[in-house]
Order: sequence, then C-alpha cells, then structure tokens
Amino acid sequence: MKAAIVQGAGLAPAYADFPEPVPGEGERLVKVRAAALTQLARGRASGAHYSASGAYPFIAGVDGVGRLEDGARVYFLLPRAPYGAFAEETVVAAQNCLRVPEDLDDVTAAAIANPGMSSWAALTERARLVAGETVLVNGATGASGRLAVQIARRLGAKRVIATGRNPAALAALETLGADATIALGADERALEARFRDAFAAGVDVVLDYLWGRSAELLLSAAAAAAAKSSEIRFVQIGALTGGQIPFLADVLRSTPISIMGSGLGSVPAPRLLAAIAAVLAAATPAGLAIAARAVPLADVGAVWGEAEGARAVFVP
Repeated sequence: MKAAIVQGAGLAPAYADFPEPVPGEGERLVKVRAAALTQLARGRASGAHYSASGAYPFIAGVDGVGRLEDGARVYFLLPRAPYGAFAEETVVAAQNCLRVPEDLDDVTAAAIANPGMSSWAALTERARLVAGETVLVNGATGASGRLAVQIARRLGAKRVIATGRNPAALAALETLGADATIALGADERALEARFRDAFAAGVDVVLDYLWGRSAELLLSAAAAAAAKSSEIRFVQIGALTGGQIPFLADVLRSTPISIMGSGLGSVPAPRLLAAIAAVLAAATPAGLAIAARAVPLADVGAVWGEAEGARAVFVP
C-alpha cells in the first residue's frame, strides 16, 4: 500500500510503498479517508515530540477518519506502530475508534478533531472550567487557538481574551467569540501592562499555546494580581515560541495559581477520545469553524514544510 514513510529523525515523510497492516486481537483495520497534518503529527515524525518512539521506519500521522471493514465511518486515534494515519490503510485498537456524526464530512472531521480536542480537554479535564469564568487564550490566531476561543465560549466562559501577533487574525476572532484581544508586539512594557490590566480585571483560566516570552509575562502579570482571591489555572498546551522559560518562585508563593499541562500523557487516552467525541458532536450545532483543504497523500512532500494556513488534510 502507499503511505507517507519516515525513514529517520529530522527527515520529511516520503510517499512510498509499505507492507499492508494485519489487525491483531482487539484491533480494527481502517481504510483511511482523511488525515490532517497537525503540529503533533509533525513533532512525532521529526522525533522532537515527547511522545515520539524513536523507532524507524514508520508511517506518519496520529489520527484521521476512515471506514472499518463493516463499513462504519469512524474517527481513529494512535494507530499501532509502525503504522500511522498517512496511509491507505492502518490498524488501530478498537477502543481508539469512535463514530463520526453524519453531519460532518471526512475532511472537516479529520481537521477539527485534534486542535479542537486540545482546548476541550484542557478546559474540561485539566482546568475544570466553570460557567461564567474568564478564559485567556495565549496564541489564539492559529487553528487550535481559534477553536479554543469558540470552545471556551461553547463551554460557558463569560469572557474570552485572545492574544496573537497577527492583527487581522486577532480582529477576526471578535466574530468567533473573543471579547477582547491583546497583540503580542515588540513593545514588552505595553504588553506587560495589558496583561496586568487583564488579570486585575479577573482571569480564571489561561490556555497557553505558545510558552516562551509571552507565557513568562503572563505568569508575571498573574503574580502582580496577587490580591485576586480565586485560583488561576494556567494550562500549558503548546510551545510554539520556546520550550523553556525562566520562572520566579515568587509567582507560586504570591499567587493562588495552578500550573499544569494538557496533552498525551497528562490526560489518559480514553478521556482524550471522549473530548474528541464531544468536539465532533458539537462542531455543527456550535458552528465550530476551521479552514481546511484536501490534499492528495502523494503530495505529502510538497506540503510538509508549509507554514500553517488552511489545514492540509491528506486524502489517500
């Protein structure tokens, strides 16, 4: 069968032949119909993501939409290595498959599942969002962050604050549920002042997709709002602008703040699947929107290194 095969660390997947999978006990054979190119898929393929096994060769891709042998249309997560989602067929544990709502097409379902899960799981499993609270999304102009704004509103946030570098993308977030936006510009003094004003007015949950300097300034602003009586839950989801930050012990001592991560490992796989099921079920009723485009799997090499725009969804 044809697949996107990773031969070594740091190498982009190549479209080539790979042995067909044979399901074992408790597994299902899936004929793949759509599989999205996500940051998680890229990170695992490069070997940089903490969940990468380091064993080569393997097929890239962590999730997608396909048909089981009985014709059922399912979303699937974490195929058994060395198989992946970017292939004509894959093999997945039966418990890692769930039905796709009929009102979602294959490409949309594949595109929205992973980025939607990142905020749904962070808000429900980690932050335990309570209706009426305020959520700040740091890095809201990417696909995951845009969905996070919509999902926070869907889950009952009274106020949503969005940060990002792209002014046009920030402005568009106001139509998706953001009550206020903060531009991550070069003027750090002005940025820190905006962050301090936000926390002084009240922030209950931070969803952080960036880490790096903006997260450092957010945590500093949280510490400056030490008089705030309710707990601030800071949920770290992605690290697009840096994997490490300096951290002051004063932040923890002076502020009722909990810092936690959300992702593979910090949330058990069954709970991640439950979050994905909730996202898929809510996508049409809530009008959750994501820009996506179908790309032939044979073109994997051409689009692998593209900057994020409309999400590429590979179609075998």
